[in-house]
Amino acid sequence: MVVPVAFFALFFAWPVVSIVERGLRVDGVWQFGRFGESLSRPEILDVLWFTLWQALASTGLTLLIALPGAYVFARFDFRGKGLLRAVVTVPFVMPTVMVGTAFLALVGRGGLLDELWGVRLDTTVWAILIAHVFFNYAVVVRTVGGLWAQLDPRQEEAARVLGASRWRAWRTVTLPALAPSVAAAALMVFLFTASSFAVVQILGGSTYSTLETEIYRQTVVRFDLTTAAVLTMVQFVAVGVVLAVHARTVRRRESALRMVAPEETARRPRGIGQWALFAAVLLSVALLIVLPLGVLVERSFATSQGYGLDYYRALQTPDPSGTFLVPLLDTIGNSLRYAVVATLIALVIGGLAAAALTRRAGRLVRGFDALLMLPLGVSAVTVGFGFLITLDEPPFDLRASWILVPLAQALVGVPFVVRTMLPVLRAVDERLREAAAVLGASPWRAWREVDLPLVRRALLIAAGFAFAVSLGEFGATVFIARPDSPTLTVAVARLLGRPGELNYGQAMALSTILMVVCAVSLLLLERLRTDRTSGEF
Repeated sequence: MVVPVAFFALFFAWPVVSIVERGLRVDGVWQFGRFGESLSRPEILDVLWFTLWQALASTGLTLLIALPGAYVFARFDFRGKGLLRAVVTVPFVMPTVMVGTAFLALVGRGGLLDELWGVRLDTTVWAILIAHVFFNYAVVVRTVGGLWAQLDPRQEEAARVLGASRWRAWRTVTLPALAPSVAAAALMVFLFTASSFAVVQILGGSTYSTLETEIYRQTVVRFDLTTAAVLTMVQFVAVGVVLAVHARTVRRRESALRMVAPEETARRPRGIGQWALFAAVLLSVALLIVLPLGVLVERSFATSQGYGLDYYRALQTPDPSGTFLVPLLDTIGNSLRYAVVATLIALVIGGLAAAALTRRAGRLVRGFDALLMLPLGVSAVTVGFGFLITLDEPPFDLRASWILVPLAQALVGVPFVVRTMLPVLRAVDERLREAAAVLGASPWRAWREVDLPLVRRALLIAAGFAFAVSLGEFGATVFIARPDSPTLTVAVARLLGRPGELNYGQAMALSTILMVVCAVSLLLLERLRTDRTSGEF
């Protein structure tokens, strides 16, 4: 636990505490009375209420739509499965700015639905909820599906032989085994939607606002650090309560599971019911994920003179305004380098944390578990500003160093590593480790021979998540990325903030390139994961 605790203390707790102190401490005196003043304002109360209920609605809707997809990916074997898995993961790595823009092009004024049927959903809560499902679909499919694919189906079949219906067998055997993984996915979706920024800002307009958008407005627009600090503390406490309830609930449901190789559980759909479910999942993926992505790609080629590659060619030329010190095409290499380093950091920190949580118990460890999830629920704006304020003096003067960006991205990647690996590690039968110890294996060798073969698949899934999160991270990166090495997400956001058809087209082109890079990376990961996990169980 030492290394993860030190990492979070230095790169998370210190920056956040510094921001809060700067906003609530004036001339050495803490202004705690500002809590009541800020939280009693009607507009702030409206923000708090909308943040809560839209996050709950988004989480429920995501689980409802994505759990059938998790089952299909876990239990069905079909042609193009790896490609489809990569497709559903692509939205998760897209900058949230582009998620909002893609749906605006689909459901906003002059969008596809407006042109075809005269239907507009922008500035409505439905556009926000659907965009959140689009963004978080992969969280449920990969987190829940990763464990579901390794559950031995013979346990459910045994219940059927003993007279249980298909529904009762699933409810009493499979669902309890999946509960920790479902809870972990729901927690991540809730935290992401509760801290939603760009999606709400673009699709909600001035009608809707979350804590994240309000913190940004109070900090950047109104320069009211006191109100921003109060909202940050409210967000921090709320996330802490959610994590405490989650940890207490999930631990009661954890048990050792019988694990098998994914290749032993996946088979072609059989019967009308399974084929109907398979078709329904494909249709939902086509409408919810492929269609917005298709609109995005179409806009990257649509110029005023017709379809062409003009926007892509413009990426290779220097920016005439001087906003970007390098050609926009160089942002691809920057993003990939940052993402690789951030993934390695997240795997080391998250792997150590998951191993510690597996072997230890108690209130201290449960608090440590909650600490690891806090970056998902605390404002990225706060973290980004905190980096600039705190990491500016020796021995931690990192403001001019490139490593600052991967460190910020790894903060968001670690929770995914932990939540992906932890259910599988805790599902390993403790008797296997004890048997290895009796036979003379050291703790390290027992972990290498017993845990690692079972957790390797989850480790690769975690690596994919961390890499994807790093590619798409925007909130903190926009404040700390150096002008001579911007990332794809920063470049896209800045292009969208500038008027003109060329800037908009270049933003669409960069976003399309980001999608392609992500899809190729995920396909490689799928092939690597399949090759390495065959025959290991």
